[in-house]
Amino acid sequence: MTEMIPTWIDGDLVAVEKLEAHRRGLRHKAVSVFVLCGNAVLIQRRALGKYHTPGLWANTCCTHPRWGEAPEDCAHRRLDEELGLRGLPLTPRGQVEYRADVGGGLIEHELVDVFLARVARRVKPTPNPEEVMAVDWITRDALATRIRNAPADFTPWLRIYLEKHAAQIFAGAEKLPGFPA
Repeated sequence: MTEMIPTWIDGDLVAVEKLEAHRRGLRHKAVSVFVLCGNAVLIQRRALGKYHTPGLWANTCCTHPRWGEAPEDCAHRRLDEELGLRGLPLTPRGQVEYRADVGGGLIEHELVDVFLARVARRVKPTPNPEEVMAVDWITRDALATRIRNAPADFTPWLRIYLEKHAAQIFAGAEKLPGFPA
């Protein structure tokens, strides 16, 4: 089945096939989630079967909403579909926009609704192997060091989020309610 995503063409929001939006570098809607526990963030390594950026490390989850799907509903859906995580309390952190070459002639040009989920203990995901090949809990400082030492191991959007939007995404995160243990 062809996946259609909300995309802007000539100022109008229309449904465009996902791969076509990426081939043409069209601006489209997206959702990203960061799950935090203390000063650690849950990251995922994308499955090798992904059509772009396979095997690279990314934030907890990221995706495109379906036509008419609310961003928070999309975030909950993908946390479940990718990692088997359900019921996490999500806090919206606003929108960020970026444009990045993701290889293979594909461009991500996304307007992203970003969410944080703060958990009281490190949850153990059950990754969907078609989506995720590994997960890791890592402190934000250690993540920054890993990205500095091996940037090619990480998705362009994760590098952009941490380089340009970290203050917006993480400011005050320690005050967010945690998920009950």
